[in-house]
Amino acid sequence: MRAAYDAATIRAAEEPLLASLPDGTLMQRAATALTRRCAAMLGQVYGARVVVLAGSGNNGGDGLYAGARLAGRGARVDAILTGADAHPAGLHALHAAGGRSAAAGTDDDTRLLGAADLVIDAMVGIGGHGGLREPQARLAGLLALNTAVVVAVDVPSGVDASTGVVDGCAVRADVTVTFGALKTGLVVAPGAEHAGAIDVVDIGLSLPRPTTTLLDAADVATMVPEPTGETDKYRRGVVGVVAGSDVYTGAAVLAVGGALAAGAGMVRFAGVTPAADVVRARWPEAVVTAVDPGDGAAVIGAGRVQAWVVGSGLGTGADAAAVVRAVLGTDMPVLVDADAITVVAEHPGWVRDRAAPTVLTPHAGEFARLAGVDRAGVEARRLDHVCRLAADLQATIALKGSTTVIADGSGEVRVNTADTPYLATAGSGDVLSGIAGALLAGGLSALDAASAGAFLHGMAGLVAIGAPAAPITAMDLVAHLPAAIRAVRG
Repeated sequence: MRAAYDAATIRAAEEPLLASLPDGTLMQRAATALTRRCAAMLGQVYGARVVVLAGSGNNGGDGLYAGARLAGRGARVDAILTGADAHPAGLHALHAAGGRSAAAGTDDDTRLLGAADLVIDAMVGIGGHGGLREPQARLAGLLALNTAVVVAVDVPSGVDASTGVVDGCAVRADVTVTFGALKTGLVVAPGAEHAGAIDVVDIGLSLPRPTTTLLDAADVATMVPEPTGETDKYRRGVVGVVAGSDVYTGAAVLAVGGALAAGAGMVRFAGVTPAADVVRARWPEAVVTAVDPGDGAAVIGAGRVQAWVVGSGLGTGADAAAVVRAVLGTDMPVLVDADAITVVAEHPGWVRDRAAPTVLTPHAGEFARLAGVDRAGVEARRLDHVCRLAADLQATIALKGSTTVIADGSGEVRVNTADTPYLATAGSGDVLSGIAGALLAGGLSALDAASAGAFLHGMAGLVAIGAPAAPITAMDLVAHLPAAIRAVRG
């Protein structure tokens, strides 16, 4: 697992190192790594035009020292100083190497940025909060109009390093060179959309156990159970799927397909007759029970399961609510998706009062209904919202989106790293519910099932779109999930 940290944790880890090392050592380490990355982006340093947007403090110092090193290698380097006090030693080094500087706010800003091959964004560091002020905001706007390569120092200016929140405009970097450890705000949207490629530079920090992690394929491979010689279908996990309606029969097919492709030992489907008929025809492997609308007792009496998946295409009326309540009233792990989330939004106690593990997989709109907040606010502050609601409901919540963020009631957070925009297609979430439900039935914890399920779902999308990428359907995810699992294990 890769760890990500908030700004306060990074600063606390820097303090003992700063006290034990000669003054400026960490800044020189940072500037050396930054210079190396900038040189690689330029290809040929000699004769290149470089602009350093330098704020006050250490972040600006990192940029100025890197500018000095590039100037020493023959680049033309101009620094636009955006703060009241530039880092004095860094500015002296830049001037000594032949670089030039001027305060922001002149007509030269536009000319210099328009002619630049590479821009170093060192305006605001990890301590920045709130929107960019002038002249930083104006310079970020000018950057968006130019074609220069942008390398951000530690974090793109305007992005909250701890949360990924962007208030107003922010720099969009091609590369972010971040020091000490990965910052959470670089991997959670909307900040993640501004970070570009991320280089993490080790500067010798001793860090605590992280609360935010990112799974890689090797991590998921250890989580996804592999059958052994003594395995039977019950050891692999029996998942009950309650999905579909007279109108949305396809949702049932997709959720069952996701569970089967993810390796469930058995899938029991319980739903109304139209959905049951379609599932039976498409998936003969599934054990299908047709039930009357709203008959929760018949649903939970369909047979032995080790976890339930409920909600995809179920509807939100009284009949659907009765079924959702019955499933949540069991002592089995439950994954709540789609329409069932809308039902739970009216009855949060059905989740809050459970003793067994519960996973909810909302997109931003469903989350907004569940939390009683504005959707735009959810998308702007994804990390804050998902952590708060997970703690309130004491459940694991996977907030789906451009970066899927999973949080549990204890405050632990995981960020999905396997993703593609092509997953934004009808029925994709139904497949995810089946995948994560199968893992939940297989014995994974709620957090592991949700995060590993999201990773495998994303990997199936990446395998399905191929190279060059092409549009996919939700059923393509089901078809390519076994290959995704093989890729993860292999």
